[in-house]
Amino acid sequence: MDASEIANNPQLLQYLNQQKERAMVNQAVAKMTSVCWDKCITDKPGSKLSSSESSCLTNCAQRYMDMSMLIMKRFQQQ
Repeated sequence: MDASEIANNPQLLQYLNQQKERAMVNQAVAKMTSVCWDKCITDKPGSKLSSSESSCLTNCAQRYMDMSMLIMKRFQQQ
């Protein structure tokens, strides 16, 4: 299948766009997880997180999502 066949197939284009968006979300979640884990988990975790680690992870994830939304809005405005 060449590029013109793909461009003329709206269902395939929709599927490809959905897969691209899914990959971007997965990448963002992986990055957020890595950044927040490194920031908040100082020792090897036991069977459960401490309340301060849990709170740190929650706050870190929220700030990460807020900044991601802000950046996306800025790109959409340009």
